[in-house]
Amino acid sequence: MKIDRIKGTGIELTDAIRAAVEEHVMSLDPMTARFDGASSADVEVGKTTQHHHTGPFFRAEINLSVPGKLLRAEAEHEDLYTALKDAVKKLHNELAKEKDRHDSARG
Repeated sequence: MKIDRIKGTGIELTDAIRAAVEEHVMSLDPMTARFDGASSADVEVGKTTQHHHTGPFFRAEINLSVPGKLLRAEAEHEDLYTALKDAVKKLHNELAKEKDRHDSARG
């Protein structure tokens, strides 16, 4: 799997944020391996608002392209890294469902 784009909205995209995005998104690589490298991700992280001081104002959105489908996960949290982890967890669950559907359709 490859990451096509990492975008920061309302925040500076630091090396630490970029590394965390790459690490977390690439943790999905074993689940996308069956697509023979034909999967790619677009990731957007940032703030949902500039004026709130409490509540879930960090957001992570991941669009994962696999052959024949576009899987999308979004999460908001008070911590950017937690929002990223939650979005990756949602995608992991979506990939598991796709694998189950694919396996049950085969036999």
